[in-house]
Amino acid sequence: MGRKPNGASSIYLGADGSWHGRVTVGVKDDGSTDRRHVRGKTEAAVIKKVRLLERERDSGTVRNAGQRWTVKTWLTHWVENIAAPAVRENTLAGYRVAVYRHLIPGLGAHRIERLEPEHLERFYRRMQETGSAPATAHQAHRTIRTALNEAVRRGHLAKNPATLAKAPRLPESEIEPYTVAEVQRLMAATHGRRNRARWAVALALGLRQGEALGLRWPDVDLDAGTLTVRRGRQRPRWEHGCRSPCGRKHGGHCPDRRQIRADTADTKSRAGRRSIGLPDELVALLRKHRDEQEQERATAAQLWKGGDWLFATPTGSPVNPRTDYDEWKRLLKLAGLRDGRLHDARHTAATVLLILGVAERAVMGIMGWSNSAMAARYQHLTSQVRRDIAQQVGGLLWGTHDRQNLVVDDNGPGGASQKLASPTGEPCFSTGDTPGGHPKG
Repeated sequence: MGRKPNGASSIYLGADGSWHGRVTVGVKDDGSTDRRHVRGKTEAAVIKKVRLLERERDSGTVRNAGQRWTVKTWLTHWVENIAAPAVRENTLAGYRVAVYRHLIPGLGAHRIERLEPEHLERFYRRMQETGSAPATAHQAHRTIRTALNEAVRRGHLAKNPATLAKAPRLPESEIEPYTVAEVQRLMAATHGRRNRARWAVALALGLRQGEALGLRWPDVDLDAGTLTVRRGRQRPRWEHGCRSPCGRKHGGHCPDRRQIRADTADTKSRAGRRSIGLPDELVALLRKHRDEQEQERATAAQLWKGGDWLFATPTGSPVNPRTDYDEWKRLLKLAGLRDGRLHDARHTAATVLLILGVAERAVMGIMGWSNSAMAARYQHLTSQVRRDIAQQVGGLLWGTHDRQNLVVDDNGPGGASQKLASPTGEPCFSTGDTPGGHPKG
């Protein structure tokens, strides 16, 4: 029959009674030929394996030679050596929980090239049957999908089974924003409380908690009426600083604790770094807040920490996110409002901007969104909000709406701006545009 050309696949019956196949798939890192070996009990089985290797070679999806990775060894290598240097600390913490607490105990013995979508789907179901929340199972799915995508990119895996597996279904919960009247009550509840302007920033500008607490005075230009978001506040993290064991379980409770996480981190995306125009009412509130903080600085004297934080503790330190969250809950009770997440203030601000007819592109810039799909998530037009709008339209066109809380301010040619008076008599929201480019309120 003649000699086969160099590099051609071969199939033969070995002296051990098994059938063998050898396929040349490329060149190894050291320059030698990468020739793979397969075996089987029958010639047909080996032919099938050889044809599969040839198809993978021709399509460029053949697995790299070297270590045969299991789910455990690959995930450990990925999270500690690939993800750790490249992602933020909070992201890495989430990856490690998913990897070490869920994925390795549940799937660790599988070889990654033999992992099937069905293995993953059964694993997600077991997680939820044993008490894990759907969101936890979904986080595990996203983590292994990301890790195996990297394995595919590096040639350790031909295809990613996690992209084929059905992700755990997350229950859809409709977030109801606070109405204009509820926002007015909430703002009235802030009178006489420290850092009152912090809640005006949340409700009027829609800043995330970390963005608001990460602001410094150099980020605010009160004369120009602008605020620039550059960083976000991080949750503090501590380690033990005691020379002899203090007996406390966590480093955060150690009397000599050391902070191991920076107070802030730069915003994650280009969209998050943004400048926002300030309503005139908010500028006035921030000026008053600055005067109050100067009084606190004088009272604290040498105890003042410095750092130029826009919202600080009585001694000048950055506000702990947990303390900020607890204050939000107290304000809701003081205002007599339904319980809600702190992030609902952001939903409320986004909804108000969309209701007022601000262009979607401008809303994206104000809110720090990177894509227009986010606008749909925040466009919560509830029945109460629709009724508020209808009443305002009726009041403007027919004069049938109670005008005690509606003041029309003529801006000259081009129309009027509407200002809704708060229970304290101060304007709360306005449809007129400020020089900073942000609708008032």
